[in-house]
Amino acid sequence: MDFTINGTDPKSAARAGTIKTDHGTIETPIFMPVGTAGTVKAVHQRDLYEDVKAEIILGNTYHLYLRPGLDVLEKAGGLHQFNSWHKPILTDSGGYQVYSLSARRKLTAEGVTFQSHIDGSRHKFTPEGVMDIQRRIGADIIMAFDECTPYPCDYDYAVKSTEITHQWLNRCLNRLEETEPIYGYKQSLFPIVQGSTYKDLRKHSAETIAGAGADGNAIGGLSVGEPAEMMYEMTELVCNILPADKPRYLMGVGTPANILESIALGVDMFDCVMPTRNGRNGMLFTSNGIINMRNEKWKSDFSPIDENGLSFVDTQYSRAYLRHLFIAGEMLGSMIASLHNLSFYLWLVKEARKHILAGDFALWKQMMIPKISQRL
Repeated sequence: MDFTINGTDPKSAARAGTIKTDHGTIETPIFMPVGTAGTVKAVHQRDLYEDVKAEIILGNTYHLYLRPGLDVLEKAGGLHQFNSWHKPILTDSGGYQVYSLSARRKLTAEGVTFQSHIDGSRHKFTPEGVMDIQRRIGADIIMAFDECTPYPCDYDYAVKSTEITHQWLNRCLNRLEETEPIYGYKQSLFPIVQGSTYKDLRKHSAETIAGAGADGNAIGGLSVGEPAEMMYEMTELVCNILPADKPRYLMGVGTPANILESIALGVDMFDCVMPTRNGRNGMLFTSNGIINMRNEKWKSDFSPIDENGLSFVDTQYSRAYLRHLFIAGEMLGSMIASLHNLSFYLWLVKEARKHILAGDFALWKQMMIPKISQRL
């Protein structure tokens, strides 16, 4: 994987870059639609290509391991062949899902034993096993196995958890050295910075992860309930330590405002379920603010969903029609809203890139955040 910085903003740490993988080029800053189980919910691959113009999507090791299973994926020729997405794919290691299954798992220095949320069957993830799983899934960018600490988190627990994450990283690196990609193209490992909301632990973790010399680096354990200002503080601290010549990925973030603020701190890559999950529940993010599509006020509003025409659906359907679909419980409502929200998120990071390259990102961000955060 190759990363080139194409430009920087003079009044912030924002940068515009290019990531080259064997499945295509990604222009940063970038938002990755979440395709947890091999599909971005309610969105056809054709629309991801043509309307959303996604450059990379995310899959999840835990979910794909359980369903459809590794044998099916390997027989298909890997996830790219299985789901007909022939651009880059990133897979999360499953560490966050293990964190969210705290009542169903047992964690030791060796790995994690957990029960499937599907049928209760027992499984074990180790750093070595997770690397093998991601080899068989075949993503272009794979994540090191880590433990995501909850918020709030006791300091002593955070110390132990961070050290386990670092030990597991060494085991991940060793396993990758011992094995080869299965499908004939390169896979790049991103280690994950942890440390909860403690500055000394975040600093130590960032230095450790930077020392691994990986193709890129991720920041985990944020956007798990802590105040936004604390998230920004930890992100800035870590970005100042992680190497500038490698892409930085802030995992699971977030709102449009979160993304713009984090771009200003030096983050290049984002993912979040918010655009599709909120879309399925009738919340739309637009270039002028946030819309609750179920509100009575849109009942006779025949204006476009977004007057700036960010996607095909924005110009094809009115707010009144979309509200009708939600009130009537029609599946098409969730599909339109998800497609619109993803198009908005991709539009937002592409606009950010334009302004970084133009040298006026900080001023543009200051104008955009209040606008896109207001409720319409």
